[in-house]
Amino acid sequence: MNTTFTALIVFGCLIAAVFVGRAIRSLLPDEHVTSDSRDAIKLALGLVATMSALVLGLLVSSAKGAYDTARNEVIEMAAKVAFLDRVLANYGPEAAEARSRFHETVETGVRQIWPEKGGTPPHLAFSTQAGNTLYVIVQSLSPQNDTQTRLKEQATTLATELGQLRSLLVAQSVPSISNPMLVILVSWLTIIFLALACSRRATGRLFSLS
Repeated sequence: MNTTFTALIVFGCLIAAVFVGRAIRSLLPDEHVTSDSRDAIKLALGLVATMSALVLGLLVSSAKGAYDTARNEVIEMAAKVAFLDRVLANYGPEAAEARSRFHETVETGVRQIWPEKGGTPPHLAFSTQAGNTLYVIVQSLSPQNDTQTRLKEQATTLATELGQLRSLLVAQSVPSISNPMLVILVSWLTIIFLALACSRRATGRLFSLS
């Protein structure tokens, strides 16, 4: 679900709860806004607020954990891409064409996964094609001596590791925030705002007396 759309839904629910609470407040008889009623509402709201804070903490922790994991994997991929480029450079002039294709493949893959336009969705499926192309580029090298043979083995290992990291990124692209937990949190926040709006008249009386 789009994050902006979700935020607007949450904001709309809270604003609607305030207006509904104000409408209910004007209909409440005086016996429903006594000190005993306010104390009971405070206890109930305290429990709901505590549970809401717990759920919100879990959601934030889950989102941060997913972000940190993806960030570390992207940094590791960038390091391996740079190292693979150095391996191809040390391979010799024979790898000049393969290195040029490697640069084009990486640039195209980055643009597809992380588009420059914010409204363009990432194409994670394209990264599989880019990874296959990278592996073919490495396998197309023909070593002429022992040094080039070892460099090709290193390049093959790096290409395989990049493919594994790419698969992890694709698998972890699923949103980490649970929709049922988000619905529960929004429902509890709506109840809190609704109750506060309903009890505003009693709160106003207390302030006026003080």
